[in-house]
Parts: sequence; C-alpha cells; structure tokens
Amino acid sequence: MANRTLTFDQRLHTYLTGMGGREPDVAARLRAETAGMAEAGMQISADQGNVMAFLVELLGVTKAVEVGTFTGYSALRMALALPEDGSLICCDVSDDFTRVGRPYWEEAGVAGRIDLRLAPATETLQAMIDAGEANTVDLMFIDADKPNYDAYYEQALVLVRPGGLILVDNVLWSGAVADPENQQESTQVIRSLNAKIRNDDRVSMAMLGIGDGLTMVRKRP
Repeated sequence: MANRTLTFDQRLHTYLTGMGGREPDVAARLRAETAGMAEAGMQISADQGNVMAFLVELLGVTKAVEVGTFTGYSALRMALALPEDGSLICCDVSDDFTRVGRPYWEEAGVAGRIDLRLAPATETLQAMIDAGEANTVDLMFIDADKPNYDAYYEQALVLVRPGGLILVDNVLWSGAVADPENQQESTQVIRSLNAKIRNDDRVSMAMLGIGDGLTMVRKRP
C-alpha cells in the first residue's frame, strides 16, 4: 500500500514552517506571544496561516469575514494579504483576547482594514444579512464555538458570493471525529457538519489535513 501521508516529527514541521510560506515577522511575534497563553491551542498554525494568506491573494479577496478571532493571528495573516482597500470583519466576544492582537495589527499597518465586532457571531452575521449584504463576501473563515458551527455555515452560505470560499477550521478535532467512542457534544457537532458539507449539493469541497483539519468550501454559482 502506498504511503498515505508523511509523519511530521518536530524537525520536519520546523522545516515546513520555515520553508512552506513567508510568515511576516510581525505575525511570527504575535504567534509567539499567543503560544505562551494557557489557551494557545486555539491559535491556528503558521502553515495554516500561510495557506489562508495565499488563498486570500489567489482569489483576489476584497471582503472577508472571520468568525472567531482569538488573539488576532489569523486576522493579521488575512488582512496583510488583502489589497489596501480590502476589509475583514472579525466576529468575536472577547475583548481580552482580541486586545492582544490589536497592537500587532497597528504595527503591520492593517488595523484600518479590520472591523472588529464584539458580539455573538450569529447576531453579527444576521445583522449583515438583514442589512442586505447577502452574496457580497469573498471569503469567510469559521473558527469559533463548535455548537454554533452549523449556524455559522448556513449564514456563510447566505453571505458568501457565488464562487466564494468558506474555510471551516478544526474539522478533524485532534482525531476525535474518527473515534467512535468519543461522543462529546463538540465532536458530534463537527462530525455532523463534516457529513453535511460532504453531501451538500450547494457547494464543492475539499478537506485538508492541515493544522487541526481545514475544509475548503466553494459556494456553487
């Protein structure tokens, strides 16, 4: 049987992080500061940040939405890849966590591209829909509380334009999705959404084994 995947030891992962993309110094410093926090596991990896920044540039994204900002690393990576007139709406509920990243946004010169909205994300997204912003978003990144993942996905399908991209994080959930004995609520929610996306005729999709699992979803015209 052909080898299905590489085994990433620390040496190979360090090589991938260093050679697999161009992580700006300001982003690397924010990532390092966040790594020292008790909640550091909520941060995306550098290689995932490279992929997301590449997708923003590749697709010519001018309007993006992030659901779950934490300390702002993923927001920084995407905002740096946006054009000068681009915008990123960040949905989060924590002033404490997002305050960590704001000085880095300022230092990088992208704070003006980031619109941080501190409120439950379902409310922020619904307000955008109610304001007539359906089919106007180029890319949406979902990386927040798991019980609301399905709601975020459905709202994303309204807001994202035809041909636009939805990125869903944590879809492998540290391997728990493949463990039939794990019946925790968050695990079941992610399993259910994974299956829903896999069978959703409204979209094209591909799941990547990067970070904690990232599914790319393209809204079909």
